[in-house]
Amino acid sequence: MDGHPGVVFRLGPAGRRPGLADGPDVWEVVRVFRGLDSAGEEAVRQTAKLTGLTPEQARTAIRYYLDFRQEIENWIDRLDEEADRLEAGWKREQDILKR
Repeated sequence: MDGHPGVVFRLGPAGRRPGLADGPDVWEVVRVFRGLDSAGEEAVRQTAKLTGLTPEQARTAIRYYLDFRQEIENWIDRLDEEADRLEAGWKREQDILKR
């Protein structure tokens, strides 16, 4: 992608999603970044450390997020909703199995 070197698009059951050419999906990196208490370069360093990426890879994902914030937040929201749905189903199953 011309404006975001290092970002590629992957096809999957949930649709086309941006990811690092040599790493995870952008939303995965951004989820870590957004969860940090730190800011600036310290946040980039911590994101890299927690994801096993280099600081430059983390910056690549963060730059994409800055330009396409709503797209990435929509991915995170959709995945959180799906995780909540699956967890609720698992809990119902566990309740029945305890009887």
